[in-house]
Formats: sequence, structure tokens, C-alpha cells
Amino acid sequence: MAHPRKLKNCMSGNMLTMLTVSGVFAGVVLGFILRNSRSEPWTKREIMYIQFPGDIFLRMLKGLILPLIVASIVSAIGGLDLNLSGRIGIRSIYYYASTTISAVVLGIILVLIIRPGEFSHHSLTTNDNIKPPRNVTTVDTLLDLIRNVFPPNLVQACIAQYRTILVEPKNATEGTTLQDWEISSTYGDGTNTLGLVVFGIVFGIAISKMGEAGKPLLAFFDTLSIASMIITKWVIWLSPIGVLFLVTSKLLEIEDIGAIVGQLGLYFITVLLGLIIHGCGTLSIIFFICTRELPFKLLAKMGQVLATAFGTSSSTATLPVTIQCLDDIGVDPRITRFVVPIGATINMDGTALYEAVAAIFIAQVRQIPMTLSSVIGVSITATAASIGAAGIPQAGLVTMVMVLDTVGLPAEDVTLIIAVDWLLDRFRTTINVICDALGAYVVEHMSKKELEATGNIAEETVELARIRAAEA
Repeated sequence: MAHPRKLKNCMSGNMLTMLTVSGVFAGVVLGFILRNSRSEPWTKREIMYIQFPGDIFLRMLKGLILPLIVASIVSAIGGLDLNLSGRIGIRSIYYYASTTISAVVLGIILVLIIRPGEFSHHSLTTNDNIKPPRNVTTVDTLLDLIRNVFPPNLVQACIAQYRTILVEPKNATEGTTLQDWEISSTYGDGTNTLGLVVFGIVFGIAISKMGEAGKPLLAFFDTLSIASMIITKWVIWLSPIGVLFLVTSKLLEIEDIGAIVGQLGLYFITVLLGLIIHGCGTLSIIFFICTRELPFKLLAKMGQVLATAFGTSSSTATLPVTIQCLDDIGVDPRITRFVVPIGATINMDGTALYEAVAAIFIAQVRQIPMTLSSVIGVSITATAASIGAAGIPQAGLVTMVMVLDTVGLPAEDVTLIIAVDWLLDRFRTTINVICDALGAYVVEHMSKKELEATGNIAEETVELARIRAAEA
């Protein structure tokens, strides 16, 4: 009789994960059925109706990001010893830097060996019907990244981020380059997550230095963080329905699925192969070196996170789910709330690998020879671009411009790969989220002694998180 009870407990404990994964597969099946159910393509309005439940789910998740990020980081850092916070931060940076650099190197090696661009340059042309990303130089993109680290208005940072705009002069000639264009700026839609993360870190350090006087303020952020996670738990139960409609609508929206196995087939395989090798191989090696364990048992408990990442195509939107899942697994809440929000903001392994492969692929299509200096330039720029990429769907296409600029290619060439970007975006987002989750476990493992020694400093936070997890 024990076995049926264990099976029942296993089923009930993993019910949400199984439902979410089923939602992804059901969305794929439903999408193909609806595509083939009639000869004429689905209109944008019809697709909008199908996508509506998924949009509502995505809005709910994004609505939790702002209170969760600020409250979690302030709570985590404010409840830790400053020396320990510094060591945890350094370990996180080492981990994220090693995974990102290894992803870029892996992508470059694969694209130079497979050379997918040589099989596509005869038939692949720029799609003039698709508007390319805004014109911007690599320097402007990097400067915008630094500017957004220091937002002049915290309220504005919640809804917008700074962007440089280059305006073509009226008297422009054929020899006029982007460097000669007039410089302007705007605040585009989208939360300035990087700026809020930096503010949360500084604010948490300030509360920690205040000692007893800062405890009431720390208690407020602790409570706000826990309340946000309780709401997250409610929203997560809608994920099976949300991802089903998001995946279905995306399959209906794509005009030519045949492009995946046609002109862009080898490019698609190269990127996907790189993501699989990095996710199952490189990250596993780094994880084993740091913990002397293999990550597969941990990943087996994170099906809910992976399915949500694939369905929403946004590492930022998946952030509440990732924190919730790591809490349930038993990772120290102080580490989770410090490491994961930072990782979701600056650590984009999948994006870095994709941008390195895409830039060299486009250069191969255009038959532009790649020198050693060009390859090194692509690797450095792809790493920087991945840090500046927002955790939203297809954000990599925006930062892709600065990588193309390194190779000497125009921004319009981004449209060469747009046909398959919608699907690759889901895979690379999943890798980004896997890396963030494993990073929290690695940093906790490396900081166990210090955490045990300073456990009394954040005892209330940890206890509250345990109570919340037990109630869930």
C-alpha cells in the first residue's frame, strides 16, 4: 500500500509541472491543427483573440516583477553581513562570467566548423517587409547600458529605459555614416530592470549598515517579498492555460514555418546544437566543478520553470516562478533573492551564444571573410550585448545590431534570421533561466559555511520563507 501512496504524493507534488508541460505540447499540437484547418491564413485579429488569455497571464507575471525584484534584493542584502554580501556577489559574477564566456566560445567554434552561411548565401535575401531595429552604434548601445545603471528618476525607471536615437541629417550624402548622424534620445517602454537592481543592491547595503535602526525598514521589504511570492503562487497555477495560448498564437502568427527546414535549417540546427551542448554539457561541468554534484536531479525538479520560460519566452517574466521553485527545493532564500534577480538581468548565456553564431552566420551569407581579430571582436561584443539585452521576448534582435556593427554589416541584415528567431528565442530563454537557477544553487553551496555562521542575522526572513513554502 505504500507504493500507491508514494505515487499519489508524487503526482500531487508535480501536478502543476505536468500540467504546464502538457500546456506547451498542447499549444504546439493545437497550433498546427488550426494552421491546417483552412487554406487562408489567420488574420491578425483572430490571432489576437487566441493570444488574449496568454497575454493576461504574461501581464500578471510582469506585474509581479517590480515589487519582487526590489523587495527581494533589498531583503536579501539587508539581512546579510556586508562582507558576506560582497563575497556572494563576487562568486555570482565569477559564475556568470564563466558561463557567458564559455557559451560565446562554444557558439563561435560551432559556427566556424559547421559554416551554415555557406549553404544559404545563394537563396537567402533580406526581407524588406520587416522593419529592422533602430540605427545605433556599438558605442551608443554600451553607453546606454551604463546610463541605465544610474536612473535619474526611480519612478520613471519602473516604466521606461533610456535609449539613444540617431537621426539622419537632412544634408546627408552617400559617404555619411552613422557616426555623423545627429544624436538624440528617448525613454522607451520597458522597465529599467538593471537600474532597479543596482538601486536595490545599494539600498540593501545602506539598511545593513544601519544595524538596529534599519530593522523596521528591512522587515517591510521582507514582508513585501513574501507577499509577492504568495501572489506568484496563485498566478503560477494559471501557467498551463497561459502557455497553451501563447504557443498556439505564435505558431499561427508565423508565415513560413518551412523556412526552419529550408534556407535557415542549418543555422537553426547550429544554434540549437550549441544551446543543447551548453545546457547539458558546459553548465554541467561548471556545476560539477563547483559542487561535486551533477545538476540533473535539480533540473528534474524545475520542469515548471523550464516550461514557463519556453512558453513566455521571457527570463524576466519567469523570474517569480524561478524564485518560487528554488524556495520549494530548499535553496536559501537569501541567496535566491540576491542571485536570481541579478542573473535574470545580466546573465544571458543563450542570448550570447545566439548573437555570436548569428553575426558570423550573416557574415558567411554575405561572403565576408572573418579574420581572427573579427572573431575576437564578435566574442567580446556578443558578451557585452547579452548583458544589455532585456529579459523580454526577442530582445536579442535589438542588441544584435551592435554585434553586426563589429563585423561591418548593416542593421538590415538582422531580417535574414527573423524567420526562425521566434522559436530560437524560446530555447535560448530556457537556457538563460537554467543558468540562473543553477547559479543560485552553486553560490549557496560555496557560501554554506558563511551562511550558517550568520544565520541569526536573517533568521526571521528564512523562517518566514519556510512557513510560506510549507503552507504552499
